[in-house]
Amino acid sequence: MELPAVNLKVILMVHWLLTTWGCLVFPGSYAWSNFTILALGVWAVAQPDSIDAIGMFLGGLVVTIFLDIIYISIFYPTSVINDTGRFSAGMAILSLLLKPFSCCLIYHMHRERGGELPLRPGFFGPSQEHSAYQTIDSSDSPAAPFANLEDKGQAASRGY
Repeated sequence: MELPAVNLKVILMVHWLLTTWGCLVFPGSYAWSNFTILALGVWAVAQPDSIDAIGMFLGGLVVTIFLDIIYISIFYPTSVINDTGRFSAGMAILSLLLKPFSCCLIYHMHRERGGELPLRPGFFGPSQEHSAYQTIDSSDSPAAPFANLEDKGQAASRGY
């Protein structure tokens, strides 16, 4: 199945708009969780070669699916609800319904950036980031850098 080519910025803007409208009824923890994950999405846009940024955005979106289900089911207004409340709740539910599709698209982008499925041993180990960073350590350094100085000191003390 071929996924449509959708820009990450479009996904961010749609979820930002729906989250903003959803916050009219669900402020607090709903807003904090969703806007935090959208900030990870901004990071993924700002660094288009970063595997970690898009991976964290993907993982965060998956987590917010479950969190949104909890928030909406607990905090859905049961008393008299006006038109603004219905609109806001509808936008929060629409955002929740779009998130699995967004996750599929973002997973596809994650794979394009060189990411892999996190079902391998040692996933939470070192970063998968491929950068031009090189360590200054070299394999040619001596095992004990002060060994020569100690030998000279012992030789000088034995000599007199």
